[in-house]
Amino acid sequence: MRIVIASDHGGYALKEVLKPFLVELGHEPIDVGTHSQAAVDYPDFAFLAAAKVAQGEVDLGIVIDGAGVGSSIVANKLPGVRAALCNCLFTAKNSRAHNDANVLSLGSGVVGTALAKDIVKTWLATTFEPRHLARIEKIVKLEGQLYGAGR
Repeated sequence: MRIVIASDHGGYALKEVLKPFLVELGHEPIDVGTHSQAAVDYPDFAFLAAAKVAQGEVDLGIVIDGAGVGSSIVANKLPGVRAALCNCLFTAKNSRAHNDANVLSLGSGVVGTALAKDIVKTWLATTFEPRHLARIEKIVKLEGQLYGAGR
């Protein structure tokens, strides 16, 4: 799969660890920044990643900042994006199986490297359970009401 990955300066080190890990898992990481530990604003990079998911340019996305909250909020502003902040294996699995999440948000100050890798691996390996489709369709319908039909 093609997986876009982005971070702010707080998530940069974890992003750099996860890129080769994604390759190891057989995926193609698409890095949209940031490209250093110089201070930047997380909305800029979370938006870049989420936009690629929303536009269908990639299969999934991963966004990283210090807590993971800000990037998940930004990503969820885009129609078609279902970003999930996951700090444990249960939320990683649940977000994919029940919510068909297409963007994973991680907090580099919350999860360590080993747990982050386990979360990513679990998240990517979990498939959506069709019994939850009606709920996803409700989300899509609500987006259509807010953003207009024709999406």
